[in-house]
Amino acid sequence: MRRITKLLAGAALGLAAIPSVALAQDTPAAEESPDEIVVTARKREERLQDVPIAITAVTAETLEREQINSVREIAAFSPGLNITTDAVGRAFMSIRGVGTTLIDTVQPGVGIFVDGIYQTNTSYLNNPVVDVARIEVLRGPQGTLFGNNTLGGAINVITREPSDVVSGRFSASYADPDNYQTIAGSLSGPIIEGVLRGRIAAAYHSHDGFSTNTFVGGDARPLENQSVNGTLVWDAPQNAQITFNAYWDSVQGSQTAYSAPAGPTDYVQDVQLNVNSIATYEYWGMNGRGEFDLSDNTRMTAVLAYDRKDGQAVGDGDWGPIDFLRVTDGRNERDTYTGELRFDTTWNDRLSTLVGVFANYTTSTDVVARSVMGTPTPPTTSTQNQTSQAIFATAFYDLTDTLELSAGLRFDHQEANVSGTVGQYSADEIQPRVTLTQRWSDNHMSYASIARGFRGGGANTPGGPLPFYQGDSVWTYELGDKFTTDDHTLTLNTAIYYNDYQHYIGQNGLTPTLQAVNLNTGDVTSYGVEVEGIWSPNEMFQLTGGLTYNRARITDDSDFEAVFPGGLATDLILFQPDWNFYVTPTVTIPVGDDNIVFNTTVSYKGERAGSSLSSTFQPQLDSYYLVNANLAYEHGDWTVALWGTNLTDSEYYESYLDRSLLAAFFGDASPLTHNLGIMGDGRRVGVRVSARF
Repeated sequence: MRRITKLLAGAALGLAAIPSVALAQDTPAAEESPDEIVVTARKREERLQDVPIAITAVTAETLEREQINSVREIAAFSPGLNITTDAVGRAFMSIRGVGTTLIDTVQPGVGIFVDGIYQTNTSYLNNPVVDVARIEVLRGPQGTLFGNNTLGGAINVITREPSDVVSGRFSASYADPDNYQTIAGSLSGPIIEGVLRGRIAAAYHSHDGFSTNTFVGGDARPLENQSVNGTLVWDAPQNAQITFNAYWDSVQGSQTAYSAPAGPTDYVQDVQLNVNSIATYEYWGMNGRGEFDLSDNTRMTAVLAYDRKDGQAVGDGDWGPIDFLRVTDGRNERDTYTGELRFDTTWNDRLSTLVGVFANYTTSTDVVARSVMGTPTPPTTSTQNQTSQAIFATAFYDLTDTLELSAGLRFDHQEANVSGTVGQYSADEIQPRVTLTQRWSDNHMSYASIARGFRGGGANTPGGPLPFYQGDSVWTYELGDKFTTDDHTLTLNTAIYYNDYQHYIGQNGLTPTLQAVNLNTGDVTSYGVEVEGIWSPNEMFQLTGGLTYNRARITDDSDFEAVFPGGLATDLILFQPDWNFYVTPTVTIPVGDDNIVFNTTVSYKGERAGSSLSSTFQPQLDSYYLVNANLAYEHGDWTVALWGTNLTDSEYYESYLDRSLLAAFFGDASPLTHNLGIMGDGRRVGVRVSARF
């Protein structure tokens, strides 16, 4: 196996060294053109190039090519999206600079949806991606149609619909050096011809990771995912359609398994913990969607969903070899109920409307048992309840044959409370959006939009300095352009924007008893430009890329300073780079009826701020490049590929917190006080086999 691995590594590195081949991409034969992709960004099916929103659609081909096994890994292929993680049960996400928090009890600033169903927690970002048709990333506030907690944008995961004919897919991957393996398959087709269609998919993935616990032994950051999901579609009489989805996911992996680096440029993969920090989460749920024609011009959509999360974790609570603090049993249970009803009406050739109501109820219970210097302490229990109701409406009006005005308004009411805290958080918010769209031709449009987004606040665990924190909001002003040449060889989409945030929820605080305190920072301004493009000059070559410049800065940290005197050490946003980009060229060489496809993706993330509780010092993380490559042979419905990720073995930190976190509890001179870091994955090289019928 080692000899094979060396041969694979040599071939992949050789591919990366050839400029005309190293910049390449997968297909089957080439990435789907944006003017062919249909999205549901405005709760309607529309061509991606016709939607006046900055949106990226990551296709199934990209997911397979880049070995993407979780939603969080798509960030490298979507301008403006930034996702980091330090535990299998949570992730930190932002779009255009805002949305990142370090504690997952804060509601996300970027909404996550699966087949249109809202997910209340960022833990879903680490769940498996199974039989997905595409992932849509919508940038800018999407509150009018998608609801609160989408002030940065929304991520919508769309699974494949059951087909009218029997079809199936299968794929398997293996890579070293960390025993990386994935196997996935799906089957779809008619159950009752013309009446009932079904689809079932399953996947398994595991890897050992690149980190070892050198103190007690074992893999420090392993991962194992198992997933099953299925869909039934009843094509009912009178153009009605009933869809039922169900899923089960099991995710086991590391839980804040931090190393102890000397600084942000001291790259340390291995950890020294008294116990391996491992968490296991099970997710399951079901949802139903019905679509009915109420009249010749009105179609009603009704959605009901239930989602359940069960988690259990153990781990080292002081992240070091001295056995001072352990989490002996951490449990989380979360139940979420969601309902939505909307009516899409076409009044005449120029006017249509989309109106609806929405409700969501979530209850989450955390139980944490710890030991201090080997002595158990009484477990603590905290239950948080959140409710949200909304009514929304958007009108689409063609002022002329080429000029469209859309105007929407959403009213949200939200409440939250935590057991043991007197009172509750409550908010009533209005989220408007106005967009003017000019269609210069069938392949060229420009738009201007003004929108307001809102994220709900909440309650902290009792005993801290701040029982409740308020929500944050943003006004966004955006100009965009989407252009495709008449011969469809070039597509270029651009957007420029300015964001004005109030009461931004960002860096959390910490009490002397290591109790996290969620709170508002103050005001933030961000502005920037996003560019995406695809160039396909001939059938043999395609170049895809995206670039973002986003300058997000804190302009006022008085909200933070009012709770923790001294304020913040910098005006930078956590983990948010000013620059990032990716470029993916593809070379396809016909060999008879078959194809040889060369692919390489180069992505870049700029310098960014790590986390600190100091009012005078902020750690800075270096920029880095990642290089992924594929060499695939396509024969009919079969593909065999040699692939590699992070081929240059770049070293970088996914998450980094300086010593001020532990110093707040143990003191700066204590041997328990040190920096905390989690590095990204190293180089992998492997093979992939896939087939479809």
